[in-house]
Amino acid sequence: MRIVVALGGNALLHRGERPDAAVQQANIDRVATALAALALEHELVLTHGNGPQIGLLAVETAADPALSAPYPLHLLGAQTQGMIGSLLACTLHDVLPGHHVATLVTHTLVRADDPAFARPTKFVGQLYPRDVARCLARKRGWHIAQDTGGWRRVVPSPAPQRVLETDTVHELLNSGTVVICAGGGGVPVTADRDTGALTGVEAVVDKDFTAALLAEDLKADFLLILTDVPCVYEHYGTSAQQPVLDATPAELRRGRCPAGSMGPKTEAAARFVERTGGLAAIGALDAAYEIVHGRSGTLVRPDLTAG
Repeated sequence: MRIVVALGGNALLHRGERPDAAVQQANIDRVATALAALALEHELVLTHGNGPQIGLLAVETAADPALSAPYPLHLLGAQTQGMIGSLLACTLHDVLPGHHVATLVTHTLVRADDPAFARPTKFVGQLYPRDVARCLARKRGWHIAQDTGGWRRVVPSPAPQRVLETDTVHELLNSGTVVICAGGGGVPVTADRDTGALTGVEAVVDKDFTAALLAEDLKADFLLILTDVPCVYEHYGTSAQQPVLDATPAELRRGRCPAGSMGPKTEAAARFVERTGGLAAIGALDAAYEIVHGRSGTLVRPDLTAG
């Protein structure tokens, strides 16, 4: 079975943790252990988030006196793909002896006229108290919005149209390679209408939507979205909270999950299932093997009664 895995940012850096390399390495060790059993039985493509990492790099580059201007987000996104991809590749190499593992820096095509450029919504970087966030917004020209536990920078998140290296990923899979790609949703680029020339843009593409699109184009059988909760919940965080263990895309959407957290994950899963007839699931990283085998998480399945 061909599985595309979307690792949440929590797989690399948990909320409240210091963004030290050693901390991220320890979390990567946990990721590799959780995914090794799947890689022994299935073709695997790994994608990952980069919110904390790109946010940290953005703060550093904005404060660097050696630069006449901060590095743009698309270049910072490429840096995070290399850093996180290297951590994942080395650790998977150690836990999967005899397997080929490759990290591929990938570019995601977006539309230059995507309305998302006028409405920044994607959280990046750390949490700040409100007054600190407002000060940074004034000083650095950031947009900010309230997140759980504080305030964070938000940036445009245009819809992915195509992962430009999909054919290369396909070839690597066919050769038996575990592929790490589309980190942070991929480096966002636009293409010139006349020449096709690529230009990086100041944005971060949602990694779950990119993973769903990549899974569709790779003709994957399963999209596995891993996060820090065991499943999707209706009425999350209230006294009426109930686990959703099995749902069609329409049923999942009726749950109206929050846009800044579970919403993109449920929508990505729903889109993949609707467009391919395959299966998707959302659940906890440590239960990855059990989720694929139907023993944990929220399974998203086609509606066999529709149409």
